[in-house]
Amino acid sequence: MTSTLARVQRGLESLYRIDSGVDVADFVVGPDVRDGVLGGDARRPREQLLVHEHGGELALALFIDPHALANLAANDPARQLGDHNLGDFLLVVEGVSHFIYAVLCARAERPITQLELELQAEVDKYVTCLLVTDPSQSEALRRRLFGDALYEPDLDRDEQDRYRAANDNAHRYSSYLEQTFVARRRIPEMLAELRRFYRHGLAAKLATIARAA
Repeated sequence: MTSTLARVQRGLESLYRIDSGVDVADFVVGPDVRDGVLGGDARRPREQLLVHEHGGELALALFIDPHALANLAANDPARQLGDHNLGDFLLVVEGVSHFIYAVLCARAERPITQLELELQAEVDKYVTCLLVTDPSQSEALRRRLFGDALYEPDLDRDEQDRYRAANDNAHRYSSYLEQTFVARRRIPEMLAELRRFYRHGLAAKLATIARAA
């Protein structure tokens, strides 16, 4: 059976017409490896992209809570997506989104910021859930993802500001997608818009959202 990780990677790469050339599952590490990399009192969220650059070479690893992966194996989101597995599914989408985006930018030798990673991941969560469920539920989905966002209490001020900026901008962009494309059943046009957005850098992404809002 194909894993949720593989399906999410395949879905995102197909959606954006990209090819990372690697299998994200080969880069997933457990808590022992993650702890060995981080050490000390570093944050240990349920999803974390680990990045190390040395001598012009970039090393990546992805940690996703093993309990989340086990839940998705037992409660396949391809069959049903609900309260019992939605949170863990979003965790996987976020992690895979981060991983693919980092790989592509590294290959293009294009620097990226954490805000850019988070913003794209928030958009990816909305679009992925929209396409695997029912587009008529867009408004409910958008409000659930972005309307009442809660942030981990151990985030510092800069981290809180970054996550809030990513959430707010993704909310505005998803609202634009909903009004312009989803409500009018113009899904092919929405996919074309999403592909353009994906290829923008952070400044162009934010400018697109500002114009659309």
